[in-house]
Amino acid sequence: MTHLRAANHRRMPWKNGGGETVEIAVFPENAALGDFDWRVSMATVATDGPFSIFEGIDRTLSILSGDGMALAIDGREPVLLTKISTPLAFPADVPVMATLAGGAITDLNVMTRRGRLEHTVERLAVDGMEETVQAGTVLLVCRDGAVSCTYDGTQIDLDHDDALLLQLDSPSALKLHGSGTAYLIHIHAL
Repeated sequence: MTHLRAANHRRMPWKNGGGETVEIAVFPENAALGDFDWRVSMATVATDGPFSIFEGIDRTLSILSGDGMALAIDGREPVLLTKISTPLAFPADVPVMATLAGGAITDLNVMTRRGRLEHTVERLAVDGMEETVQAGTVLLVCRDGAVSCTYDGTQIDLDHDDALLLQLDSPSALKLHGSGTAYLIHIHAL
C-alpha cells in the first residue's frame, strides 16, 4: 500500500502543449507520454479545444470541479460531463473536441494501453463503508474531505488529491472511513 501525496504529484505539459497536467501515478514508473501502460492524472481545462491524441489508449474522464465540459467524440453529438456525471470511457486515439459549459474545469483522466489492460472508474461518496476491490492495480483518489483507508491492518489518511495505490493478487476488502468524495480505479491485465 503506497500513499501518493498531492504535494509530490508530477506537473508536466499536455502532449498537445495546450495546458498542464498533474500526474498522480504512471506505470512503468517515470514512463513518458508515449510508452506508459497506464496513467492517472488531473488537468485543468481553461479554454475550449481539442484533446491530445494517444494511439492505442483507452481513457475515462471524470469532472472534479467546475460547471462541466461537453465532449464531441469522433464527430458524434457532444456529451456534457459534470461533477455528478458517471465517468465517461472513450478511445483516446480519436478526435475529441472539448467545449466548456461555464468556465475552467478540473478533470480526472485514467488511461490504459488497449489490448494489454482494462480499467474502471467509480465515484464514491465516502461515509464509513467497505469496498471489495478487485485483483490488479487499485488506486483510490481523495478529491475532497478526508478519507481514511484501512487494508490488511494498515491505515492511511488521505487528504485533498492524495491517492492510495495497491497491487493485489486477489479481491480484497478496503475499509473507508471519514467523509468526502473519492474515485476508485481498478486496472487489470487482459
